[in-house]
Amino acid sequence: MDFAPDARTEELRTALLDFLDTRIAPAGPVFDEQLAALDDPWAWSSVPVLDELRAEARDRGLWNLFLPGETGGERYGAGLTNLQYAPLAEVTGRMGRLAPAALNCAAPDTGNMEVLAMFGTPEQKDRWLRPLLDGRIRSAFAMTEPDVASSDATNVSTSIRREGDEYVVSGRKWWITGAMNPQCEVFVVMGKTDPSADRHRQHSMILVPRDAEGVEVVRPMEVFGYDDRDHGGHAELAFHDVRVPASALVGEEGAGFAIAQARLGPGRIHHCMRAIGVAEKALEMMCTRASERVAFGRTLSEQGVVRDWIAESRVRIEQLRLLVLKAAWLMDTVGNKGAHTEIQAIKIATPATVEWILDKAIQVHGAGGISQDFDLAAAWAGNRTLRFADGPDEVHKNALAKAELRRQAR
Repeated sequence: MDFAPDARTEELRTALLDFLDTRIAPAGPVFDEQLAALDDPWAWSSVPVLDELRAEARDRGLWNLFLPGETGGERYGAGLTNLQYAPLAEVTGRMGRLAPAALNCAAPDTGNMEVLAMFGTPEQKDRWLRPLLDGRIRSAFAMTEPDVASSDATNVSTSIRREGDEYVVSGRKWWITGAMNPQCEVFVVMGKTDPSADRHRQHSMILVPRDAEGVEVVRPMEVFGYDDRDHGGHAELAFHDVRVPASALVGEEGAGFAIAQARLGPGRIHHCMRAIGVAEKALEMMCTRASERVAFGRTLSEQGVVRDWIAESRVRIEQLRLLVLKAAWLMDTVGNKGAHTEIQAIKIATPATVEWILDKAIQVHGAGGISQDFDLAAAWAGNRTLRFADGPDEVHKNALAKAELRRQAR
């Protein structure tokens, strides 16, 4: 059993760490300054320093690292396996505000590119996939709705009805990541095309241009008080009888649920990979702060409870990383469907584990931990959303328990 990254992964990881330390980290304050100067605060992907980082990432061969070879990765990027990408995604998690975007590996574009690569027509790939792969536009994935329990994806009720050579889209969506960004030019929308069909065949996916008549960006959404504008924000959307050509349908009618599952599997593991990087950074900050701060005549690092937190954090990170790497390996060897149980397991374990570590890092930082002077509070808020994103904990636990019961009954 070999736990070492292969030569290609190690080469890219070394290059990525250098890029992170020498270029991305110093660019953080510049990014904040340029973002604050924008007329449109949601247009974060248009700041000059990000364009500079993106150009350099391409020159360094660090572009579109997320896209697996079987879905076009070798043509459009590095063509890595999930197992090869995992340590690289973890590195980007250490600076999640800038690193994924600088490498064109930021959600929700990554999942949308995979959908288009797997299911898109040549016309759809030419119009939308190519500009996304080049980093010239952004996109959003419109699935969750305010009026139904979207944790059960079959509840999604937005209407997509066929009228001649067009589809008419009507409904409301919310928590649509990236939709506030004016560079977001297309929405991948899940809606119901046949309410009378089997519950897993009622839905379809369709591409809706942002500038289509009837598309309304209703409002931005806040996450624990954060507007998250440096990631393009989250939005509530309304589709008022939006007409798009029939050629905008992704795949076939009734395939929407299956396409959503194909999209969300890789998305879940990418979130988990980056979250491990968040945890590593939090532990590093915890150790630094504990070694520097003195209370009751001793540094915090000499306090037994703080040492317990540090030790527990290391153990939990190592356990989590092994589980994520196993899931990535299974996705590569037996496919996403074969790795379904492990993907569910990491989706359950990762947000809760990282949330615990962030909480302890905040505690060690005292009042500073909940301030804007450190990244911990914002990281906690972002990580806490992962217990909802791509399916809440309870849905995954229920499915995992049913699978385990079946396995034990054999």
